[in-house]
Amino acid sequence: MPVLNEERHLESSVRRVLDQSYAGELEVILAVGPSRDRTSEIAAALAAADPRLRVVDNPVGRTPHALNLAVAAARFDLIVRVDGHGELADGYITRAVELLQTTGAANVGGVMDARGQTPFEQAVACAYSTRLGLGGSTFHLETSPPGPADTVFLGAFRKEAIAAVGGFDETMWRAQDWELNYRLRQAGEVIWFSPDLKVTYRPRSSLGALVAQMYETGKWRREVVRRHPETAGRRYLAPPVAVVGIGLGTAAGIVGRLTGQPVLKLGFAAPVGYLTLILAGSAVAPRWLSPAARAWLPLVLAATHLSWGAGFLVGLRHPSADPGPI
Repeated sequence: MPVLNEERHLESSVRRVLDQSYAGELEVILAVGPSRDRTSEIAAALAAADPRLRVVDNPVGRTPHALNLAVAAARFDLIVRVDGHGELADGYITRAVELLQTTGAANVGGVMDARGQTPFEQAVACAYSTRLGLGGSTFHLETSPPGPADTVFLGAFRKEAIAAVGGFDETMWRAQDWELNYRLRQAGEVIWFSPDLKVTYRPRSSLGALVAQMYETGKWRREVVRRHPETAGRRYLAPPVAVVGIGLGTAAGIVGRLTGQPVLKLGFAAPVGYLTLILAGSAVAPRWLSPAARAWLPLVLAATHLSWGAGFLVGLRHPSADPGPI
């Protein structure tokens, strides 16, 4: 479990692992980075209270470094990745081990079941699970059928498979799971998705945190496409295209208003069309969404698309630059 600034969710995440009804031996390795909150203190207290827990120091504080340190420290051959703000469903580990054995896959994973507690978080969770938001990935939808996949959420690995491809790429501060799965597939291994495997994911709790997350995610997706151009699918290109279209359309419309050119005024169709799409998508959101969360949804969708797209367009400055907080 890579852990950084997770005082809010860490204890419940660890408890969900320890409460698994797994028949075999189990150890939990917390790779703890230099947190700004009480994360280190909570991790130490949890480890002191249960001999199955161990804490390893991750001075760099980045996720791929944490994962490599934890995998290296692991005593067993099967590795289950958990996040500090995720909670495994009942029977997750048992089912994951069964799937590793029956499918022969290098990595098996399931559904990223986003669940919010506040109305804003519920709106973000909805955006994660709908196709208008981030629901184009197999692992965002529990209706996706089981079978081979490009990538999965978190996952359970065979340790030898991770070692054979060189571990997590420590230059990929984000999207390192996707990049590892790509190398595993290139090596002839299978990545297996199963809707039987669910992990409750706790989304960002404020608009600023969501924008920062999506902006950084967009920058790193651009890096993935730079390294692997063949992966530049329509789903990844749609947000930057939307940002460019809305920006150019708005600029053209303003120029048209100032100069009286009717053709340029048609540029306003781009932002108006996007706003119409967002509002229409929000209107048909799932019924479980509360009225307060539904009110947040248009803004959440727009923030997700536009900050992700802006990050993609900006990209990383250069390989040695610090691209910002993770």
